[in-house]
Amino acid sequence: MSHLILFWHRRDLRISDNTGLIAAREQSSKIVGVFCLDPCILNSDDVAPARIKYMMGCLQSLEKQYTQAGSQLVILYDNPIAVIPALAEALKVKAVFWNWDVEPYAQIRDNDVICVLREKGIQTLNQNWDQLLHSPDEILSGSKTPYTVYTPFWKNWSSKPKANPVATLKNSEGLTAAEQEIAKQSGAINLPSAQDLGFIWDGELIIEPGEAVAKARLETFTTSAINEYQEQRNFPTVHGTSQLSAALKFGVIGIRTIWQATKELLETSNSEEVTASIRTWQQEFAWREFYQHAMYHFPALANGAYRDIFKKFPWQNNQAHFQAWCEGKTGYPIVDAAMRQLNEIGWMHNRCRMIVASFLTKDLIINPQWGEKYFMQKLIDGDLSANNGGWQWSASSGMDSKPLRIFNPASQAQKFDIDGEYIRQWVRELKSVDTEYLVSGNITPLERRAVGYPTPIVDHKKQQGLFKQLYQEQKTGMD
Repeated sequence: MSHLILFWHRRDLRISDNTGLIAAREQSSKIVGVFCLDPCILNSDDVAPARIKYMMGCLQSLEKQYTQAGSQLVILYDNPIAVIPALAEALKVKAVFWNWDVEPYAQIRDNDVICVLREKGIQTLNQNWDQLLHSPDEILSGSKTPYTVYTPFWKNWSSKPKANPVATLKNSEGLTAAEQEIAKQSGAINLPSAQDLGFIWDGELIIEPGEAVAKARLETFTTSAINEYQEQRNFPTVHGTSQLSAALKFGVIGIRTIWQATKELLETSNSEEVTASIRTWQQEFAWREFYQHAMYHFPALANGAYRDIFKKFPWQNNQAHFQAWCEGKTGYPIVDAAMRQLNEIGWMHNRCRMIVASFLTKDLIINPQWGEKYFMQKLIDGDLSANNGGWQWSASSGMDSKPLRIFNPASQAQKFDIDGEYIRQWVRELKSVDTEYLVSGNITPLERRAVGYPTPIVDHKKQQGLFKQLYQEQKTGMD
């Protein structure tokens, strides 16, 4: 009889192309999955209901996958530092496998679990960086230090060969009836719904949960929209992106599976335009890993700015302005459209994420951490590393060689929402406004009052000047 191994799932909710899971299968034919609903995470104040609903749907799918493979997924709800070792000890497992994570909380949690397991004489095997194409220690500068600028990181990262997808878990043995009873006594529960956990999300999800759906979305994207990705990805009304970010956040699809798809596309590409689009999409995965490597090497990023000049920046932090931004009532149509999209569907187009982040930090002069947290409270794809990296990029507080990037809301709308279609979709009271005035934001006060749309809460030009002044004063004070 094979010895039992537990595989602890976290952000890898799938049984195919899962490096840690297949490593476990190579050690034994009796692999049982376990997922721990962590109160420390669920009870934090930056959890999005849409994200929890998506995650629970992915867990339902994962349960079915384990059943089809001949095994089970055990669900726990407690502090993983206590219940993972307790379950492993009760079931007399030989080892617990899992994949590493870059986030500060995960690093501390995992090390604590390792200590408890080792005290109980249980092996821990978790050397796999399943969510990354390259581990954080693999991509270093010539001086063996982490990169803090993207371009040299990309050159190094893109020059290295990438691993192929790994196999799917098959023909695994599960728990016996006696072992299932032991698991229940050790805290195993039936999988709850998001609503059972107190998270209510009545809206549709931009992508349905589960590995099969994610793979289907990848296939659809790589047979159509990818060909024009380089240009179309910037237009929020065009379905020009893969919308796989939530699936990647929870590891519902393997990063090697996606990369393999891009390699196959490059091999069959018959035009420079298509090749450029594919490579542009590949660079997005490099950005993803750049931010994850940065979070691993510089965990303080999770709590504040990277650049010293912004660590004590005199943010104005006007609460009324922040509330208007959150509600999509700033008086700037493109900003309000994006925020209403976020509030309504739990997702926002990436171009619009940059626009609203620039507006919050450079126009309203509000601490980017306020916006970063609000995004995490709403986004179905909310990921600490990507969200933090994007906000620090927009705020000029992060690893960025161009520190004062400021977006003009009007010019962004005129360039990327040319016909005002995106604004009309989300700021419905402006449907009848002429396109010229809609995208420029030059809507008359009379017309604003007539449709119940607010006047701009700040003047972009004045606020741009004020931000630059504050920045220069701060910079001078540090010299």
